[in-house]
Amino acid sequence: MMSTDLPTRKIIHIDMDAFFASVEQLDNPELKGKPVAVGGSSKRGVVSAASYEARKFGVRSAMSSVVAKLNCPELVFVHPRFDRYNEISKKIRAIFYDYTNMVEPLSLDEAYLDVTENKKGNPSATLIAHDIRERIFKEVGLTASAGISVNKFIAKIASDFNKPNGQKTVNPEDVIPFLEALDIRKFFGIGKVTAEKMYQLGIFTGKDLKLKSLDFLSDKFGKSGRYYYYVVRGIHNSEVKSHRIRKSLAAERTFSENLSSEIFMMEKLNHIAEEVSRRLKHSQIAGKTITLKIKYSDFTLQTRSKTLPYFVSDKIIILEQAKLLLYQEKLKNSVRLLGISMSNLNTESTYAKASVDKRKSVSVQLKFDF
Repeated sequence: MMSTDLPTRKIIHIDMDAFFASVEQLDNPELKGKPVAVGGSSKRGVVSAASYEARKFGVRSAMSSVVAKLNCPELVFVHPRFDRYNEISKKIRAIFYDYTNMVEPLSLDEAYLDVTENKKGNPSATLIAHDIRERIFKEVGLTASAGISVNKFIAKIASDFNKPNGQKTVNPEDVIPFLEALDIRKFFGIGKVTAEKMYQLGIFTGKDLKLKSLDFLSDKFGKSGRYYYYVVRGIHNSEVKSHRIRKSLAAERTFSENLSSEIFMMEKLNHIAEEVSRRLKHSQIAGKTITLKIKYSDFTLQTRSKTLPYFVSDKIIILEQAKLLLYQEKLKNSVRLLGISMSNLNTESTYAKASVDKRKSVSVQLKFDF
């Protein structure tokens, strides 16, 4: 049976299937059915996304392009086109808003939707998810997967079960059995390192996790222990936030050869500052804090920041501050990556002043039609 602490919500998590790679296959039919990796093909390149054909060979995002090519000699590399991905993402998001205003985008390719009350007056979240996926395929040409349940945590896990191009509903009465049978590696928020630690403690499934006390989990995992204690009982009261705010914006470049000359670095910073400025202006935002990111040839990472008394989005000012940060102290080694990020954005101050209606959680007393 479902815990009576679960709020009466119907949450859908929509996750596009291999989004970047699928867009490339959509725009270039010659790539359909082929293993595709979005990213740089140089020895310093990294895979940003991989098609399902490539994943069969073990190609994964964040993998070195060299390793990816070794795993799949027939792999086709395509340079990312973020403007195009953003364009497609906006079309998909417009479909979401036809059903509910309670949409919380997590990235270009996934979002939570609260359809407890929806514009279609449809009591079935399962049918809504199916309808949304059909519309995305017909109107955009891409496939999506979905998870449907009583909260964000379970919906997120469920969306991964029948990928690609599928969906899974975890009904209220099935929540506890579903979580108890789940491998703890499938729990959202439990990474590889934490999973290994849990294995050492004899925790392999949700049922094993549920047997541990709050004190035990807090002692072994700190603040996260409390989170694990409640989510394994199906309790996760985080609402779908339709007013998610961007807290930072960044651009960076990894170089094909290590740079040791600050003159060459300035040339690269010029292009990075231009990209950051373009993104800020496109989003109609500005920031006060400029951070320079430096990754050295030995992979050590250093950041240098400065906060201005005013908001900026202009390339010239961003570049000037980045230059000052670069010359702030002597570089420790040759450099393989430079990045510029803007934080302390004016979106935060605007959001703080906004009045957002907070809905209270209500205990489940009725069986929902999911």
